[in-house]
Amino acid sequence: MEKFFKPRSVAVIGATPKPKGGLSILLNLLKGFKGSVYPINPNYKEIQEVTCYPNVKDIPGDVDLAIVFVPARFVPQAIADCGLKGIQRVMIQSAGFAETGVEGKKLQEEVSKAAADAGIRLWGPNCLGMVDLTNKNIFSFTASTIWSVDRIPGTVSLIVQSGMLAGAFLSDAISHGTMGVSKVCSIGNKCDVDECDILEYLISDPDTSTIGMYLESIPNGRRFAGLCKTSSKPIVVLKGGKSKAGAKAAASHTASMAQDGALISGILAQYGVTEAKDFKQMLDLCRAFSYAPDMRGRTKGRVAILTFSGGAGIIAADFLEQHGLELAEISQATREKLEAIYPAWMPVANPIDLWPAVEQHGTRKAYVTALEAVRDDPGVDAVSVSTYYAGTAEDWGTDDTAGSDGANAAEMWGIEEVAPGIREKGKFLFSWIIGLMDPARKAHMHLQSHGVPVYREMGRAVESVGAVFARARTLEQAKNITDFTPPPIDDTCLDLIDRINGVADEHISKKILGLAGVPVVAEKVVTSEADAAETGEQLGWPVVMKGLVSGEVHKTEMGLVRLDIRSKDQAGQIFNALKTGAPEHTRILMQKQVEKDLELILGVMRDPYFGPCVMCGVGGVFAEAIQDVAFSMAPLTLQEAMDMTFRLKSQSLLNGFRGAAPVDREALAKITVSLGQLANNVPAIQEIDINPIIIKNGMPVAVDATIITN
Repeated sequence: MEKFFKPRSVAVIGATPKPKGGLSILLNLLKGFKGSVYPINPNYKEIQEVTCYPNVKDIPGDVDLAIVFVPARFVPQAIADCGLKGIQRVMIQSAGFAETGVEGKKLQEEVSKAAADAGIRLWGPNCLGMVDLTNKNIFSFTASTIWSVDRIPGTVSLIVQSGMLAGAFLSDAISHGTMGVSKVCSIGNKCDVDECDILEYLISDPDTSTIGMYLESIPNGRRFAGLCKTSSKPIVVLKGGKSKAGAKAAASHTASMAQDGALISGILAQYGVTEAKDFKQMLDLCRAFSYAPDMRGRTKGRVAILTFSGGAGIIAADFLEQHGLELAEISQATREKLEAIYPAWMPVANPIDLWPAVEQHGTRKAYVTALEAVRDDPGVDAVSVSTYYAGTAEDWGTDDTAGSDGANAAEMWGIEEVAPGIREKGKFLFSWIIGLMDPARKAHMHLQSHGVPVYREMGRAVESVGAVFARARTLEQAKNITDFTPPPIDDTCLDLIDRINGVADEHISKKILGLAGVPVVAEKVVTSEADAAETGEQLGWPVVMKGLVSGEVHKTEMGLVRLDIRSKDQAGQIFNALKTGAPEHTRILMQKQVEKDLELILGVMRDPYFGPCVMCGVGGVFAEAIQDVAFSMAPLTLQEAMDMTFRLKSQSLLNGFRGAAPVDREALAKITVSLGQLANNVPAIQEIDINPIIIKNGMPVAVDATIITN
């Protein structure tokens, strides 16, 4: 990937002096790129006072990268010419390929084959290319006005599976002062280079500290998950196409295939990736991660709130609880420092309302004193500081000296003076600002240039900081993973699986699961009234009887399940009833009826992109209606399986509802790990459904199950 990001020479196939994309690409290269630039167009001898060549084959020197911006029908020939020239990296920014339909897909396949035959790596097509603001390498048709916008140097890099959206992200981030950006990579249709290739590069890129991604598909799912798992850098992902409508739009936009939203969310959570729900949130989360110090030693998330308004402090405190943070209990030493600037009538508390102190001592002294106090407080992990910009210092009637310029107004608060010391203490300082548009924006830029992330919405600020602490807790937990090795998959288990022809019945499925380490209910297939009566005595009343029909999964809907059988006579009658009303060759299964506190569902699905994945959720007859489930990719560790249970929304049920014992999460997690190993080690297994797995006195046992093979 190095030649895509740091080539020594670039050819622009489709360069033009006319105000089109080919000119924008050339102008951006000439403005910042330090290597050789070769415009390619047979109609011109010179463009922008640079020699123009009719074909890449005519360039006298070597070329590391070719950027193609010609109509789609001419791209195959351009690729062939690059192959003859020996160019091994080509970025196609032209549209008109798989995103347009059948004919476009055929054209994209033709281009891909030509590139593969020539040993060329392709980036695109249908993309905006790459913008590297840190190194001033703008390999894109984005408007050259990008060079004239004031921006904050930054370390956030973005991977965007869209062309124009990448440009929108970039222009929004730098013009609004949202955050400092290092690189923006638009990958479009991903006919060759994909998010995994770019992600792997950015993980090792010294100019990148945080990676944000907008993706519509993740075809190399297991490679992607592996990269996320090993990344030391925070990754934020916004996944498009998770709904039915969104999936349809994704297919028409970049020929992407939809993937199950719950599955994607589960795998992202499993490997410590923060998931965003919208575009602005993705940028806000990236901003928080890029400015945050290493928080692994401060996982409690105890926040001191410094505010100019009591009401703002109350709302901020409400948000803390919503996002897994807590209001810090400030120390006596901190209280004494604040009492020195507070009026005698006002008690010191967190949230720390500083406006009365501002009126007595001026803005800068009040804020600097408070910031220094919480900086030194061992009970504080993060500091939220809110400010208000509404004019000059004179307008405020204070003794502070500050002009109407937003940067000078920001200095009036003194935040940048204390910010480095707070960061050195390993504490996260972030700001919420409000006020007139122009001074507030300038103050925003000023504070972020001093390492303080700024938000215009208090809720989004706390949410973003909460995500930083959530990731810190995940990293901390990863140190304490308990080893657990499920039973090996032996020949007896494999032989049973080999006998399955599509859908295994419940009895065979549970035999396999029992051998794999899943606790299953005691049961037996009965063959007569007498056998049913005797088996009921052996199992202990009450019992359950079920009709097993080959290839059928939904026994309840077929009327083949009878509960609460309590005598020999009743067992014999139900045996005959099930035999009479069921299809030929139906077997009758009798099992001990298990009392229940809770019904859960465990399962396995083999995703075409992520391979075998396990599921845990609320089960029973309402499983599909409630859809409270969590997914992880197999194989998984015991800690990852434990984490799945905490991602469910129905925590009150798992913790013991109405006097029931709480679920033994470790026992449940061990079953999940065993299922993951079974599916990972036996490719023939396509699905496993354990519904329900009954919880009684906290312990799980499988009472119904189905295994489906290919």
